[in-house]
Amino acid sequence: MPADITGTEILQTDGATRRLEFVRGPIFTNLLLADEINRTPPKTQAALLEAMQEHQVTAAGHRHPLEEPFFVLATQNPIEMEGTYPLPEAQLDRFIFNVVMDYLPEDDEVQVITRTTGGVSTPIEALFTGADVVQIHSLVRQVPVAEELVRYAVRLSAASRPNRPGTPDFISESVSWGAGTRAPQCLILGAKARALLQGRSHVALDDIRALALPVFRHRLLLNYRAEAEGVRIESVVQRLLDTVPAPART
Repeated sequence: MPADITGTEILQTDGATRRLEFVRGPIFTNLLLADEINRTPPKTQAALLEAMQEHQVTAAGHRHPLEEPFFVLATQNPIEMEGTYPLPEAQLDRFIFNVVMDYLPEDDEVQVITRTTGGVSTPIEALFTGADVVQIHSLVRQVPVAEELVRYAVRLSAASRPNRPGTPDFISESVSWGAGTRAPQCLILGAKARALLQGRSHVALDDIRALALPVFRHRLLLNYRAEAEGVRIESVVQRLLDTVPAPART
């Protein structure tokens, strides 16, 4: 993406006048695709953390707001570990979902091979604008959700925190760090979006349970003992769903 000047500022320093020019980088976009984000060094990850949380960039003491909507879509290399840097827990928590992409079914893979080895691909055309996405975000937040479902999301998160009153024994034995407040926030927002996608005007219990794994997968950290015994985070989340009492289905 070519850089472009976004503004200038005149500074007076020791009687001298300096003209500063601000240059937009690739982060000034609506959708930032970070391919193999775990290959970025810690300094870059720290800079991205501000953009994800505050929707702004600070350079030389100057704040530059990012245009809304702004969100990050990132991939991680799960196989090759050489030259990678683990993402800090604070940054992982800023991602709403952690989705595992497995190998494609045969029919889907055949379509991919056919399209990528054929003629010139069809040019990509925008289906909606950034303003449309902002309106969609507003609509999602208006979807009603029962208080008992919100409490269920909160209790799932609370039960994932080890060595606390009421925490299941298997959590204290296997988990070193549980989910914070962002987990139930993401559960409820994701459940509202899922309800709309399925043509419903309210959140159901199945919406929350269906999104529990992608919401908790990157927020629960297994301890050394669990990793040594081959415990998988998927099994921990499933046991969490089986253990925490759920409200009546709606």
